[in-house]
Amino acid sequence: MILELLEKGDPSRIAISIAGGGRAVSYDQLRQQVEALAAQLNQFGLGRGDRIAMALPNGLEVIASFLAASTVGTAAPLNPAYTQDEFKFYLEDTSARALIVPSNGADEARAAAGDDVLIIEADLDRDGRVQFSSERNTGAGRARDYPNANDTALILHTSGTTSRPKRVPLSHANLSTSARNVAETYQLTSADVSLCVMPLFHVHGLVASTLATLFTGGSVVVPPKFNPLSFWPMVREHRVTWYSAVPTIHQVLLSRARGTRPSGSEQLRFIRSCSAALAPQTMADIEERFGVPVLEAYGMTEAAHQMASNPLPPGARKAGSVGRGTAVEIAILDRAGEVLPQGETGEVSIKGANVFGGYEGNAEANAESFSNGWFRTGDQGYLDGEGYLTLVGRIKELINRGGEKISPREIDEALLTHPAVAEAVCFGIADRVYGEEVAAAVVLNGAATESDLIAHCRSSLAEFKCPKTIYIVEAIPRTATGKIQRRNVAAAITSDKP
Repeated sequence: MILELLEKGDPSRIAISIAGGGRAVSYDQLRQQVEALAAQLNQFGLGRGDRIAMALPNGLEVIASFLAASTVGTAAPLNPAYTQDEFKFYLEDTSARALIVPSNGADEARAAAGDDVLIIEADLDRDGRVQFSSERNTGAGRARDYPNANDTALILHTSGTTSRPKRVPLSHANLSTSARNVAETYQLTSADVSLCVMPLFHVHGLVASTLATLFTGGSVVVPPKFNPLSFWPMVREHRVTWYSAVPTIHQVLLSRARGTRPSGSEQLRFIRSCSAALAPQTMADIEERFGVPVLEAYGMTEAAHQMASNPLPPGARKAGSVGRGTAVEIAILDRAGEVLPQGETGEVSIKGANVFGGYEGNAEANAESFSNGWFRTGDQGYLDGEGYLTLVGRIKELINRGGEKISPREIDEALLTHPAVAEAVCFGIADRVYGEEVAAAVVLNGAATESDLIAHCRSSLAEFKCPKTIYIVEAIPRTATGKIQRRNVAAAITSDKP
C-alpha cells in the first residue's frame, strides 16, 4: 500500500521540507505522524471504504492527510479554490463521509459539507506535528483494517466535454506502480531533492514530485505555492536536484531570467515538463538559459500520472515529442480498435499496471474508453521508428489551461443560467502563457455586457474556469446537420477578431 513507500527512506533523512521557514520532517517523524493521524481517523468512525475528502493548500498537512486517509480509507483531494457549488457537487459525487480542512478558513468547503459530512480540521501543534480535531464524529470508533493493493487509495475526477465529470478510482497498486515508474525513468535516488511547485490535489504534484521521490528515499521541498521571486533561492537553499512543472511555470521563470543563468540551476540534474504541450522553442530556451536538460513527459489521471517521457542523457530527447512509454504499453488505434503502424496518426491508447480499471459508476464511459484491453486516452498521436510518441491534438475538447483540464460544457451551463443568454458555447483559444485560455460565444435574448457575463460565471465557477473573453454574436455557427463543433465555432468567431 502507499504507506509502504515511506519504508524506503533512512529514518533520520529529511522526507518533507516546507519552504519559507516551515518545518523539516524526517522519514521516521513522517511515519509516526501518519500512523497517529490514521488512528485519529479510525477514532472518528472512519475506516476501509470510506471516502475522505480534503481541501488543503500545499504543505505538510495535505501530504500527511493524504497518506493517512489512503491508509484508512480513500483519499479525495479537492482544489481549495472551488466554489461552494463545486465543493457540494464533488462531496456528493464521491459520497464523502469526511472533509479535512485547515483550522482557519475554507468557508466555501465547510458550507458545502453541511451537516452530512464530518468536518475535520488539520493544523500543526507546538512541535510542528500535524494533528486532527473535530467537534463531532460519525459514531463509534473503527478498528484498523489495512487496505490491500487493489483497494482504492485515491479518487479524483476527470472532466468530459459531453458529460458530467467522471470519477477515477486509483488503487494502491496503480499509485505505487506509477511512483516506481517515475523514479526509474529519472534514476531517482536518496540523494535527490525535488521541488514540488504543482498542486497536491492533482497527480502531477502528488505522484511525480512527491510519491516518486519518497519511493526512493529522497527529499521533497514544498512551498505554499509557486512564486518566481523565491524559486531559485529555494533551489539553492535546499540543494534541489530536479523539479517538474507545466510549461506555464517554465515560461514565467524564463521571463525573469533576464539573460543570465540563475544561481542554483547548476545543481539541477534535469527539469521535467508535463500536463500540457511544451513548445520546442520553449524547451530550447530553457536548456540554453538554465543549462539543464528538459525532459517532456506525458501523463493523465487515468494512468495515475506518467505514461511516457523523454529519457535522461545520454538518451535522445526529442523536442515536440513526449518520449517513449515508461513501463506502459502504448499503441495507436484506429476507430475500430485496430493497432495502426508506426507513423500513422490515431488515438493514443495504453496498457499497464498503473492504468486504472475503469470509471466508477459509468458503464457508458467505460464502453467508449476501453477497446480489447486498451484504454483510449482521447488524444491523437503517432509513434516514430524509435518508439517516441508525438501528440498532434485532442479528440476530446477539453480546454487545457496551464495543465488545468476544464470542461467547456460546465462553462456553457454556467452562462446559460444568466437570464439574458439564449445560447452559449465555450472553447479554448491560444494563449502565450497558459497554452490555452477559456473563451466563449453567446447569443443574447436580453441586455448584458461581456463584463456582466464574466461576473456571473465567477459566482458559480472557480476563477481559473471563468472565460477571459466572451464574444457576443448574432448566431452560433453550426454544421450542415445542425451540430455545434467547438473547434469550428472558435475558428469562425476568432478569425475575424483582432
